This record gives sequence, structure tokens and C-alpha cells, in this order.
Amino acid sequence: MSGTRAPAVEARQLIKTYPGGVTALNGMDLTVEPGTVLGLLGPNGAGKSTTVKILTTLARPDSGSATVAGHDVLRHPDRVRRAIGVVAQNSGADPVATGRENLRLQGRLHGLRGAALDRRADELLERFSLTDAARRPVKGYSGGMRRRLDVALGLVHRPEVLFLDEPTTGLDPEARGAMWDEIGHLAGEEGLTILLTTHYLEEADRLAERVAIVDRGRIVVEGAPDALKGELRGDAVHLELREPLGEGGRTLITGALGALPGVREALVDGRRISVRADDGAAAMPALLAALERAGVTVAAATVARPSLDDVYLRYAGRRYADAEAAGARTAGDEADAGTAPRTGPGTAPGTAPGTGPGTDSVSLTGGAR
Repeated sequence: MSGTRAPAVEARQLIKTYPGGVTALNGMDLTVEPGTVLGLLGPNGAGKSTTVKILTTLARPDSGSATVAGHDVLRHPDRVRRAIGVVAQNSGADPVATGRENLRLQGRLHGLRGAALDRRADELLERFSLTDAARRPVKGYSGGMRRRLDVALGLVHRPEVLFLDEPTTGLDPEARGAMWDEIGHLAGEEGLTILLTTHYLEEADRLAERVAIVDRGRIVVEGAPDALKGELRGDAVHLELREPLGEGGRTLITGALGALPGVREALVDGRRISVRADDGAAAMPALLAALERAGVTVAAATVARPSLDDVYLRYAGRRYADAEAAGARTAGDEADAGTAPRTGPGTAPGTAPGTGPGTDSVSLTGGAR
């Protein structure tokens, strides 16, 4: 890939606040190179769907700029729409019409007619294994079949950039795996530029060449999944405590872990302790003994290679599952509500990741982080 090619998608300092002071985007910067798959990864309410709405001309930012396929989304929205395909979270197919009728209608909206339209519809029906169901009403399709039709509808006019917004939400594991395979083929065989938003860690890890992790309306880290995990050298040790720790307990833990050889970093968050160690299995006995001496009881312990969950924890300062729960409590699904979590104590604009209340993040090789 030539370094002189313009980005397929570029956003700079996007700000979006909804009525009531709900901050959805807080300085979003994003670049997607041509012919690549970028995964926009984050919990519900993080700002993913708002970003996609702006890039696909369905919403306007309060400030900032963005281009897609070389076209400014604010000055030339019609050009952007001709260059993109969009697969939204909620199906856009007419449930009463057949799969073939939906594809023909979509093609006509993009100027296809006659034999060219028929060929394209047949090609997509075959590609997405929908030929046998082509003349059945979509309301009788399974969830996986509907989702495949949604992707086919987004490809009718051969777009330069394809936006997939939570493409496998609501699918069973088998249908999700089949969709992953198809997305992989699209990127590998057709050279499409794909921007994939997802809250599934495994999905981003498997499909994306690069991931941009979104938290509270901004990107906290971006890179290739393996490279991001590789930056967290050693093993990830996760400890679940019987009781949550207060401020004094976190100080005790920091002191106890600081004396252990081979421990690189620790993050204490309520009942959870996450440690990076050169050798997790070797460090475990000393780790448990140190905690016992500090009067802390461990309910469960695991050792694993670093994952995207650990990357999220490192840069956002909280566990991914906790962020998901917080997003569900404060905003529900951002795509349905059109909102993101309210900015609150510890999450104000400019607050560094991992510095909110209730979380201590300590680098044992470089002092407090």
C-alpha cells in the first residue's frame, strides 16, 4: 500500500453533544487507509455509532471535520453517499418484499437498470447463499439470513467504503462465525475499505487489521491487535477478591506487589486486581502470599496471555465488561437512543484514562501512572 494514497476515511477532532449535555464525541480522530479493515471497538455508548452516523452523513458534528473517499461529509454529502455502503445495526430490508425484490429496489435507487441490475442481484444472492430464499418474503428469514441480506444490500452499487455497524449483534454463534468468514472474504478478495464497529472483543481481534479502541467519545489507543497485545509483555494475572478494597486497601496492595520480582504493572479496581508479570505462573505463589500477608482474601485467580480486554484495561483504566455495564445503565444502546453516557466525575473532557475515582493504576517500573 502506497503511503502517498489519501486515507479512505479521515476524521479530525469531531465533537458531538446531544440535548441535555450528553457528550457522544469528545475530540474523535480517526484514519482508515484504503483497502484495510479498521475495527472501531468500544462498549455501548462509547461513541462508535455516533461516529458512523457523522461519516455516513446521517448526523452533523458540532465541530470538527471528516472526509470519506476523498469527499467532505459536510460540503459534499451526496458524493459521500454514492461512494459508501452502509449496514446499520437495524435491518433496512423491507420484510414484506422478497430478498430479490429488496436487492432490485436498492439497485434502482443507485441507478442500475435492466440486465445489469438482474446480474448484480443474482450475483449477490449467490455470494451470500440466499439463492434458494430469493423469492421468499424477508419476514420469513432467519436472523443470519437477514444479516447476510443487509450486507448484500450495502454492496449492490460496488461502494469504495463499507460501514458495518455492529454486524453480528443478535446472531447466534454459528451465524456470527459465518458472517465473520464473509467479511474476511470481502476484505481479502475485493480489496474493500471496511470500517467495522463492534463491542465484541473477539470480533475485532479476528477481523480487523487495525483496531481503534473508543472510550467516552475518543480513541484511547490504535494499532494492530497483535501489536497492541504484544506491548503488554509477559502474562496477565487476574485476581478476584472476596471484598472490594477501599483507598487504604489499594495502598496496601501497591506496597505488597511492589516488593515482588517480575511484576511489571498492577491495576486495582474494587474487587479486581490485574497484574502484568514476566511469568504469571511463576509469580502466582508469591503474589498470593503477599496478598495474604496484607490481609486480602482472593476468591479466584487466572493467568493468560494479554488480550484486547487487557489492552482496554491498560488504556481506558477499567475492565471492558464494567464499561459495557456502565454504558447500558447510562445510555442503553447508543445507536437506538442516539446518545452516549453523560460526562461525570472522573470522565470530564481532558481527563486522562484510568484517573477516574475508584481506580488505582500503578506502573511498578515507572511510578504512578
